[in-house]
Amino acid sequence: MQRLSITLAALLLAAPVWAQGWGNVAKKEEEKGFSWTDPLWPEFWMAWTPATFLLFCGIFSAMAIITVLEIRRPGGDERRGVLGLTTTRGDRLFISLLGTAYIFLAWLGIVGQPLWWPLAISVGWAVFCFRKV
Repeated sequence: MQRLSITLAALLLAAPVWAQGWGNVAKKEEEKGFSWTDPLWPEFWMAWTPATFLLFCGIFSAMAIITVLEIRRPGGDERRGVLGLTTTRGDRLFISLLGTAYIFLAWLGIVGQPLWWPLAISVGWAVFCFRKV
């Protein structure tokens, strides 16, 4: 009798789990559409989503542009800006990327989503850095 009551209790406790779909864990899902958060290569060691891929492509493209500019006009285009620092193109790129990271982190911590406004603020910050810093 005790074994029957334990089995019955286990079945009653497991019923919500089966109702939520845990019985379908190993089954293949249907192909859904595009998602910014799904990994591009699920078996790869790093979760490269389309968003992270585009971010890294943008950073490496900016570095390539800075390299081409440095080859064409060596010297780094040094100048003293509003912060009182003598900066080169690379310094201004670094300051703009660092500021962009802080803008996005602050926005996510204070406001949350959507992220279109911090994107616009970050572009404005980058323009300010390259013109005035």
